This record gives sequence, structure tokens and C-alpha cells, in this order.
Amino acid sequence: MIKNMNTKNQLLVLLSFCFSISYSQENQMSSSEKPNIILIIADDAGWNDVGYHGSVIKTPNIDFLAKNGVELDRFYVNPTCSPSRASLFTGRPASRMGIVAPISDKSQFKLPDSIPTLPKLLHKNNYQTALIGKWHLGLQPSSGPKAYGFDYSYGFLHGQLDQYTHLYKNGDKSWYRNGEFIEEEGHVTDLLTNEAVKWISEIRDPKKSFFLEVAYSAPHFPLQEEQKWKDPYINSIKDSSRRDYAAAMSHLDNSVGILLEKLKQQKLDKNTLVIFMSDNGAMQDWDSKNEYNGIHPSNTVLGDNTPLRDWKTSNYEGAIRVPCIFYWKDHLKKYKNENYISVIDLLPGILSLAGDNDLPKSIEGKNVWPSISENKAISDQEIYVRGHLQESLIRKPWKIIRTRHANTPADLELYNIEKDPGEKKNLILEEKSVAEKMEIALENQFKKDAKKVNYDKIK
Repeated sequence: MIKNMNTKNQLLVLLSFCFSISYSQENQMSSSEKPNIILIIADDAGWNDVGYHGSVIKTPNIDFLAKNGVELDRFYVNPTCSPSRASLFTGRPASRMGIVAPISDKSQFKLPDSIPTLPKLLHKNNYQTALIGKWHLGLQPSSGPKAYGFDYSYGFLHGQLDQYTHLYKNGDKSWYRNGEFIEEEGHVTDLLTNEAVKWISEIRDPKKSFFLEVAYSAPHFPLQEEQKWKDPYINSIKDSSRRDYAAAMSHLDNSVGILLEKLKQQKLDKNTLVIFMSDNGAMQDWDSKNEYNGIHPSNTVLGDNTPLRDWKTSNYEGAIRVPCIFYWKDHLKKYKNENYISVIDLLPGILSLAGDNDLPKSIEGKNVWPSISENKAISDQEIYVRGHLQESLIRKPWKIIRTRHANTPADLELYNIEKDPGEKKNLILEEKSVAEKMEIALENQFKKDAKKVNYDKIK
């Protein structure tokens, strides 16, 4: 056919053919290129502890993520830290595994090792994985991150620690690297940031895509910040305890900036999705007299969940609705996503980016990536959360909360959290039809939970 064309037409056809092949190959390369993922977790940061929510606390780097990424306005976690992390790694409510409270003190409780986890599933897609920071799903190196699929791990196994001695509240060792307890000097926030930078630039395999979790201890107590982090709040925050908390958030935010700069230096920023979240809402205060031999002062004021109700450990919005941002340079447009999204949805969303939509049956979360990347609505979303003595179920716009008691019937509360985000008006008697349906759905979820549960102390 080309023989019958003149020279000019032949050239045009040839160029068009070459361009189509080149374009096709380029598309194949870009579609097969898997993004790196960095998940940054704050410890006990409340709704009003980030600048982009109007806080007096300055968080310019976290605000940058929000101003240039997708702000998840209705992101739900668990009331305390171990359950949130268990849900994150397994894509299912932590109560299914009996984890309804922090794993603390001398507890032998741990994340079951028979369940598929995010790092193990990412391995199947040729990802390299690392966890730097807080683990809190097993208190011994043998039940640390390596046992659940992480290639590299560093930080602390327990739920809280002295920022400089790196010891747990009862004096137990917690600081480790790759399954071995170690001794190091320095503030936890700085050490974790330095290790993350080193892993990105020196340790990881540059031929592989990676998943890196950086789980900070800040702004969890004990609060031990240098004066330079407190100075910006001398005039704006009068309460010294709240000022120390703000300093911890500023220190954390500075570390977020360091990580973003390292991605830019390594030319990784355009192919790295950065997720920021808190593991649960803020605590109101801390009585330190029975911890660390009383060497740390108690805190009368810690975080701020305004305008949401209550504090960490409850099932009210202040405990389970937390800041969350997805930022991916040149891939995600800035907007506020108002879909109801659960921490159990992160696993299937991340795996879809890794090219894996064939999920194990144990996973209950939904792939929310289309909602985040394209602002698509999520239909029939049901979010179930169980804590120490309460459990809740959300079906937009309703939320039912059940509070159990040892010797008396449970209390039920029903809120329209669209109209009443502060959960001030209990509609359990006014909306009987809705309440009945919600109670049945809640009980159906409760029945799926493990029979043996962890009720360790709340810390």
C-alpha cells in the first residue's frame, strides 16, 4: 500500500506509525510504574492540632500537604493506637482479632501472625517495605515488624517512651533495630527522621518501589521538647502543658518538611504518594505519677479535638475522626474529600496502586483510591469501630454508639453527624426507625468480633 503513495505521504505514514509505537510504549511504562508510598503517622494528634484546621499550632509542612493534596474530611480510625495500627495492616476491624485496646505493660498479646498483612501483600508486588518508629502490636522483637513482613524496621515496640532514654513507662527496653534492642542517644523525633532519611538515600534498593511507614511518638506524652520548639508559643499559648504539646507538634512538622525535601533531592517526589494521618484523637490530660517513677510532670492540657466531642478512648468523633491527607505531586489535585473513609480502607487502596486488586477474603476494607484520585462517591459505606467499653457504627449521615456496662443494660445514642458533628443531640428516641436498623447493623458487626479480646490499660 505504501508503494502507491508519493514520498511525502510515505514519510507521514512512517512518522505516524513510529509515533504511535513510541506513545504506546510510553503509556505502558507509565502505567506499569508503581509509586513509592510514605505513610507518616502522628501519635495522638487531635482534630484541631494542625494548622489547616485553624489551630494556633504552626504546622506549615503538614499544611503544605493539605493545600496541595486531598484532604480527607471524614477519615475514621480507632479510639486508641494498637487497634488503629492493626486495622491499617490487616484491612479489617481490629476487634476481629481481639485488639480493642493498647497492648501495654507485660502483655503477651500481639497481632495474629496468620493474617495477611500490608507489607506481606506488597512483597508479592515486588515492593520493599520499612517501618521506622512506633510498632505497638507486639512488645518483643520476636513479635515485631519483621514477623509481619517488613524488610527493615527501627524505632520502638511499645506504645510510649521517654524521648531521650527510649525506655517504656515501666522501665522496659523498647528501642531496637531489625529485631535487636539497641542503645542510642538523641530525641526520638530526630532519630526517626534521620533513620528515614538514611533509609531513603542509602539503605533501600533503588531498583524497587517502596512502602515506608514513619510512625512518630509525637505529640504523645511524655513531652520533652527543647526550648527552641516552645519559643514560638510563649505569647500565643499561656498554659505551659499545652505549649509543650504544641512544641512536640512543631518538631514533628519540621520532620515532615525534612522528609519532603529528601524526596525532592532524590528526585522521588513525583513518584511518591505521601499520606499523613493521626492514629487516634487527642488525649485531654496525663497523670504521670505512676509512670517513669514520677520523673515527668503531669499534663493538665494536651491536645485539642475542637469542635468534635470527647477524647481518645471513647467512640465519639473527637477520638475516631482525625486529620488525614493524601499528597502526590502532579498526580492529585487539591480538594476536600467528604466521603466517609475508614483506616481499614487504606490497605486495599494502597494495594490497588501497587497493581494488586486480588485481595484475600479476610480484608473488609474498600478500595477508596478512585474516591481519592477522582472524588468518586463511595456507596453503602459502613464504618464499624469497637473500643474498650463502646462500639459505634456509621452509615451516612447516622452514627449509633453503644456503651456497655457490667451489671446494667447498655446505653444507646444516635446522632446525625452531618447536622450535628459535635454529637450534642441524642436522637435515639426521636428517630426510632433509624435507631432500630442501626442497632441491628451494629450487633451484626459485633457478632463477627473475636471472642477473646485485649483489655489492657489505656495508654
